[in-house]
This record gives sequence, C-alpha cells and structure tokens, in this order.
Amino acid sequence: MLKKRELQDSHALYEWMIHPDVFPFVRHKASSLDEFLFLTKQTIEAEERGELISRTILDEWGNPIGTINLFDIKNNAGFLGTWLGKPFHGKGYNKIAKDAFFEEIFNNLNIETVYMRIRNENIRSQKAAEKLPYVIHANETRQEIFAQLNVSEQIYNLYEIPKDLYTLHVLRHGYVKQDANHLLEA
Repeated sequence: MLKKRELQDSHALYEWMIHPDVFPFVRHKASSLDEFLFLTKQTIEAEERGELISRTILDEWGNPIGTINLFDIKNNAGFLGTWLGKPFHGKGYNKIAKDAFFEEIFNNLNIETVYMRIRNENIRSQKAAEKLPYVIHANETRQEIFAQLNVSEQIYNLYEIPKDLYTLHVLRHGYVKQDANHLLEA
C-alpha cells in the first residue's frame, strides 16, 4: 500500500496532483512535470537527512495514486500531509494509507506526535480527521502551534495524533491490514 518515494512514479503522481479538486490542498505544488521531478528529488534527499518522511500511496495493483508525508520533523513530531488523486477519493484508500503510515512512523521511526493543519475550507479533510478516534482537535490545547499557523487570521484548524492515543486505539481495536481483495469488493 505504501512505498518510499521514487522518481519513476512522478509522471503518474503529477497527473493526479494537478486535478483542480486536489491541487489547492497539496503542500508542494508543481506547475510542470519537470518541476514535480525536481521536488520529488528534493523530497527523497530531505528524507535521507531526516527532515521528513514521505511515502507513495499505491492502489491494489501497485499503481501510484497519491502521497502521505510527515513534514517539519522536530522533537519527534511533525505535520502530516496527504493527498490522493481525485478518482480515489471516498474509496477507503486514505484510511488504509494513514493506518500503514502511522504504524511505520510510531513503531519504527521514533515519532511521538503527528500534527495536522487543515484549511478551514477543506471540509473533506476536516471530516476525515474528525472520524479518526485517536485524533484530538488541538486549536486550544496547542495554542502556541495554532498561533504560528494562523498569524494574521485563522486559516487552519489544528489536530494532533499522539503516539500513546494511537497505540491505545490499536491495542483496543486491533490494527487490521487491508488487502487488495478487500478494496476490490468495496
């Protein structure tokens, strides 16, 4: 479902990213395939330096359909950024990708906290975040970070996923790895 970023996936990812329902919500925007290739190369190098964690989201046939990233890593915490190509919205890929990503970063990569900054107008992402039982709405509990995100006006809502809350959820409910057949039937 997830794999490390590779340049060979850039063409397919670029085509998904430029859709008008996706593009406004992508953190690292590119106006051309060449620019996207350059940004992907920079992303791979930044991961090697420990500045971020980035994975390509794959469909059940191994085709790239989006990315999931942890940006601005400091003090074992970072900001989540995820996008999927428009044809894959609402089909369960986002939850499956997040589960696999959280499993990796919390259990193998020493991350303790994941933050999500979501634009006020991005209702789809806010609803998706609020469905997750281990997410805390953090506008008030993390006021310093919230203020840094919204210097002149409130543009973002802030959400937090602490490792301990995520782990408790997994212990109580289990981590169910989805397989390709499940997605095909959905």
